[in-house]
Amino acid sequence: MIQSAEDLAPVVGVSVACRALQVPRSGLYRRRRPPPASPPRPRATPARALSPGEKLQVREVLNSPRFQDCPPRQVYATLLDEGTYLCSISSLYRILRQNREIRERRDQLRHPAYAKPRLVATAPNQVWTWDITKLRGPVKWSVYYLYVLLDLYSRFAVGWLIAERESAQLAQTLIAEACRRQGIAPQQLTVHADRGGPMTAKSLALLMADLGVNVSHSRPRTSNDNPFSEAQFKTAKYHPSYPDFFDSLVDARVWGRHFFPWYNFEHRHIGLGLMTPAAVHYGWAPQLREQRQHVLSRAYQAHPERFVRGRPIPPKIPVAVWINPLTDSVARPGLVPVLTPPLDMLELHKIPEVVVSKPLTHSAGHCPARSH
Repeated sequence: MIQSAEDLAPVVGVSVACRALQVPRSGLYRRRRPPPASPPRPRATPARALSPGEKLQVREVLNSPRFQDCPPRQVYATLLDEGTYLCSISSLYRILRQNREIRERRDQLRHPAYAKPRLVATAPNQVWTWDITKLRGPVKWSVYYLYVLLDLYSRFAVGWLIAERESAQLAQTLIAEACRRQGIAPQQLTVHADRGGPMTAKSLALLMADLGVNVSHSRPRTSNDNPFSEAQFKTAKYHPSYPDFFDSLVDARVWGRHFFPWYNFEHRHIGLGLMTPAAVHYGWAPQLREQRQHVLSRAYQAHPERFVRGRPIPPKIPVAVWINPLTDSVARPGLVPVLTPPLDMLELHKIPEVVVSKPLTHSAGHCPARSH
């Protein structure tokens, strides 16, 4: 990103280039004049440290046939009882560590180091996340399963499903139908999920390959690798309409058919500049933000003394949304989403178990009202 600012600076100037790319000027100047590299100063050996010969003697004792299967504490105590002191217990461990001669004695599975997934969306339908959560049923141990496909950039629920079981086949139906309704082209979309059974099923992986959809998974036992789906489930379960339990599967689906239109078209999301997911997903957000600015400007002109911080501006719309953003450099902002004609309304899919948001055409120039 700093290199991009360097390329742009001769054209528009350093200040404008750094402000546009969200790069600190100090970092750019530091790159131009890097500090001279100096070798690290050697650390002086403490006077009380063991000499190389003493360390070698300790290793020979620890690795001797007598003590090779004994932990350092046992060796230390045994030698003390025999009138011999080599060094402290911590020094015994330190010498073994330096020579890679200490490890967990039990045969434990060594898990591989999984790479942290890093995903960024700068427009709708670039990255979807999905997950499954449980809904309490009428009796103990009775649960229903809510599947939700969420667009990372807009938080728009592009599809949802409530069923009596977790199933890779149901997930295939949901994802395939959502891709068809949203007009997903091959290699356009990445779908991110955790490592649950339906998410890692071979049949689902084959479907993704057929659709040309890239797949991303969270690290094992790392729930914050899929934070947006988890946050959406919290929004659902803290909604006033969410009951203590559902009487039946039909009852749960009826709740979903009321909740998700509210979530997509009426819920003002803090992370979206207080826009609804539908407004960001379908390109209405810039026009709505301009309308909000007009309202705030009129209020400021009428009573400027009430705005102690100056002329008010509405919250900004995010330019890029990350899962595990880069911390060692400035995140690339990407492109502002292209405006598309506003859509008429949410249409619910006719299959009872699967509900998918379908784009419909609508005349450009204004935002549609919700029909109830």
